[in-house]
Amino acid sequence: MVSNYQRSVVRAWGLCLLVALASGCDLAQSGHPELVWGIHGRKPGWLHKPRVAAFDAQDHLFLADLTDRIQVFDRDGNFIRQWSTPEFNVDGPSGLTIDKDGRLLVADTHFYRVLIYDAQGNLLHQIGDGVQGTTPGRFGYPTDVVMDKAGNYYVSEYGENDRIQVFSPDGKWLRQWGGHGDEPGQFMRPRAMAIDEDEHIYVADSANNRIQVFDTDGKLLKVWGERGDGAGQLNYPYDICIGPDKSLYVCEFGNHRVQKFTKDGKSLGTWGTAGREPGQLFNPWALAIDSHGYVSVIDSNNHRVQRFRM
Repeated sequence: MVSNYQRSVVRAWGLCLLVALASGCDLAQSGHPELVWGIHGRKPGWLHKPRVAAFDAQDHLFLADLTDRIQVFDRDGNFIRQWSTPEFNVDGPSGLTIDKDGRLLVADTHFYRVLIYDAQGNLLHQIGDGVQGTTPGRFGYPTDVVMDKAGNYYVSEYGENDRIQVFSPDGKWLRQWGGHGDEPGQFMRPRAMAIDEDEHIYVADSANNRIQVFDTDGKLLKVWGERGDGAGQLNYPYDICIGPDKSLYVCEFGNHRVQKFTKDGKSLGTWGTAGREPGQLFNPWALAIDSHGYVSVIDSNNHRVQRFRM
């Protein structure tokens, strides 16, 4: 359940929202979140540097933090259940995705594998043998997973590899692309991916401060972004999601903000500034978008989640 502290934060910022609405203020520009929740700690329902999150079709938020556990909340932050990944590492998983069948795909980064769970936390199978490597089918540090319409898995990874590998629905290696570098088609710490209805794959190429777009064969379609804090510029893009409005939402670890884009890279605005107050962010790692079009940003170093709409 949401704690008294969480409720007090929500009530306080609810008053701010009423004032903003009464004055005709644009909430996206003003920075007022609709909801703020989270308590720092390791108890069930508490958060310790949350890193990644994903909504399912029922608007349940699956969230991983540095305790190597998966916690499930409703969209308002009410705790539902949790489970732990098979082995503990202080950095935890780096990517969560809900696939078309409602399964949870976990990039278990420091154990060199992808774990696949049902919604209740039962481990179904994994991709990768858990041994670090550079050969096809083995991983450096997997960061995210997306699935195409045929059920193939696309896994991004950094380290020696800086590539994307593709696996069949039964986990057989199919192909790969990328490589370490800053040329178009290369990567430096690809952190996250999103796939749209046309099966274009958007990659947050974080250390290159850009977004690269590919088809499912690895053909480069578009590159956009450069380092900076202006509109359209990026500073360590750590997550990327596609909203119900078909816009792209990018979480910037370095700029402490979320930026909204068209699919061809035109900036549509930003939300958040650096800090610890509601509406401010401290090295956010990820975001997730619910069926209502609201963004829940994982405000990692503030140990909380903030919800807003752009």
